[in-house]
Amino acid sequence: MTTLTVIAHIKAKVDSIALVKAELEKLIPATRSEEGCVRYDLFQDNEKPTHFMFHESWATRELWQIHMENQHLKDFSAATEGAVESFVLHEMTEVH
Repeated sequence: MTTLTVIAHIKAKVDSIALVKAELEKLIPATRSEEGCVRYDLFQDNEKPTHFMFHESWATRELWQIHMENQHLKDFSAATEGAVESFVLHEMTEVH
């Protein structure tokens, strides 16, 4: 069975980079301990520091959907309300 890859692009507002980064970093340990999480890595663009990206791999789409409803993601949304310019998710499958 092929794992689900999710690429999440998060763009912080210029005056909120540090806040958004700190809140994104809080998601890492909680998410990595979730059932089905294979990979959950955060990146920040070297030239556009407002741009963050998560590269995620999940054992199944169903387990990823459970992740999307978890409290730590709700806490992130509440803590960064008004600080995130955009949040775009891409569900992807690796091409062999």
